[in-house]
Amino acid sequence: MNRLEQLNFDNTFASLPDSFHSRLSPTPLPDPYLVSFNTNAAQLIDLDSAEAARPDFAEHFTGNRLLPGAEPLSMLYAGHQFGHFVPQLGDGRAILLGEVRNRSGELWDVQLKGAGVTPYSRDGDGRAVLRSSIREYLCSEAMHGLGIPTSRALCITGSDEEVYRERIETAAVLTRLAPSHVRFGSFEVFFSRGQHDQIATLADYVIARHFPHLAGDNDKYQLFLNEVTQRTAKLMAQWQAVGFSHGVMNTDNMSILGLTFDYGPFGFMEGYDPGYICNHSDPRGRYAYDQQPQIGLWNLACLAQALSPLIEKQQAHEVLDGYAPAYHRHYAELMGAKLGLEKILDEDIQLIGSLLQIMHDSRTDYTNLFRGLGNFDSAPDAANETLRDQFIDRAAFDAWSSAYRVRLKQESCNDRERKARMDAVNPKYILRNYLAQNAIERAEKQRDFSEIDRLLALLARPFDEQTEMESYAAAPPDWARQIEVSCSS
Repeated sequence: MNRLEQLNFDNTFASLPDSFHSRLSPTPLPDPYLVSFNTNAAQLIDLDSAEAARPDFAEHFTGNRLLPGAEPLSMLYAGHQFGHFVPQLGDGRAILLGEVRNRSGELWDVQLKGAGVTPYSRDGDGRAVLRSSIREYLCSEAMHGLGIPTSRALCITGSDEEVYRERIETAAVLTRLAPSHVRFGSFEVFFSRGQHDQIATLADYVIARHFPHLAGDNDKYQLFLNEVTQRTAKLMAQWQAVGFSHGVMNTDNMSILGLTFDYGPFGFMEGYDPGYICNHSDPRGRYAYDQQPQIGLWNLACLAQALSPLIEKQQAHEVLDGYAPAYHRHYAELMGAKLGLEKILDEDIQLIGSLLQIMHDSRTDYTNLFRGLGNFDSAPDAANETLRDQFIDRAAFDAWSSAYRVRLKQESCNDRERKARMDAVNPKYILRNYLAQNAIERAEKQRDFSEIDRLLALLARPFDEQTEMESYAAAPPDWARQIEVSCSS
């Protein structure tokens, strides 16, 4: 494992022409300190975890001192924000230090989020606050623990420098890792400017770096769009199956690799509500939970338009037509697995849908109900009272459980085997808003970061029982209803 000075930088994005980025150094923060360090993420870049104990560690990961080999820059992109095109966005508070190549040959972007003003800050201060940094740090690792593609988080550093959002808060920097931070909007900016050569340059770069198997194909751009479409369809199904809402699915927040990133006002649904809106800044619900699959396709259509100088219109339509079947296939497979079904039959869609309907009627806790279904007793006379009590209309659950029991009889496994399978896909622990809020309040009021580290360890193993952490699986307390997250989160 490497010391900081030994990280193997190989800055491929920096080698692109200046039209793709702006070179600059981070703005120093006074007296930085380490909030939390993620040893699991450190392994991705072959960084020795002991390095986090160095007195100068926080200096490097607030950007006060540059790492040898770093070539800091901010990336240019545009995007559709809440359905409206903004012709230039770019990294307004994020600076890519560079790309580190690990011993396996993988390249990882090392990006400082909150590192100061860039040419794309649009009158912003270029800073992140401790509150939002904690939320993204924990959620990206929670998503990784759930097996959902995501950016990763190496560490949080903090400072007592004041930053104003809805109130005075303190500054922080999140060090984010990802195979790439290229997004749909990275192509849109050049399409809007009529710079078709740059579109081809960026597409060739992304294909060479991330889809090399397509490089020699005559239809490589169509196949590239198809790869992005298929990955996005699967990602949307994964979000829906786990009850996750991103909150700001603008095209500039959509990864070209099908990763979850740019966490802001996200939320894991608690009481089941398909119209769940996690973002207080989205009163019309454009990015509500049940809208995410359709928005995924809408965003892909924007990407297809941006790639239109490289792809014939009919080819693009054929690719996009494959989105819905892919999404529905993945979603059915994931939901069937959540019910412990070994094979998905056509009639299982109705079984899944009817369960979700009675959950909606009772606002049954999404995560806890599916986890509890692993204990469903399929015996003909079993009452399943613990599950039954999670519904207002118990008769409706009884009717559903009868249909479920009949369906389980068609499967070859017994209840014990089914429970093991279900527990492996139905998490016991998710990053509920109140859990994140508890960690934030300790950090802000007491400079006590222990709860952040406790949650980090918990969420790395969301499917394990972890009996000593049982209380962290509880449904939210009443005070949690007052928590609101917005685009400043």
